[in-house]
Amino acid sequence: MTIDESLLQVAEYAGMGYQPLIDFANWRVAILRYHEELLPHNIAAVQRHDETDEVFVLLAGRCILFIGEGHDTLTAIHAQDMQPLKLYNVKKSAWHTHTLSQDVTVLIVENRDTAASNSPQIALTAAQREQIVQLTQTLWKETVQP
Repeated sequence: MTIDESLLQVAEYAGMGYQPLIDFANWRVAILRYHEELLPHNIAAVQRHDETDEVFVLLAGRCILFIGEGHDTLTAIHAQDMQPLKLYNVKKSAWHTHTLSQDVTVLIVENRDTAASNSPQIALTAAQREQIVQLTQTLWKETVQP
């Protein structure tokens, strides 16, 4: 017997990359899975959300959150190797990106209206891109191939 969707909505995602699954009122729940553009040597920019915090929960695999300091320019990059089932709340206007293992599943909760129009990006310098590769190698203690 199936429960009517007006009572219970069930959603899943097994594809690659980011996929919103449930929207309601002002919030959205999405899943993030592996995508080549988020390999450390492919990360070329960071973004921030100027109107909302964003919550990440590692469900499976590995994920490093890279958090940047600065407003108009990126002045420092910090790396957080996420632990399963802990909530990581990236604060409003904090620069961020992430790198993912191939078996990753990350749950994301954000405002429903989070979009490119309120989420500026800033390009990383060559030195910052190399720093992300080095931070990943240090935290994951493995060679990250370009």
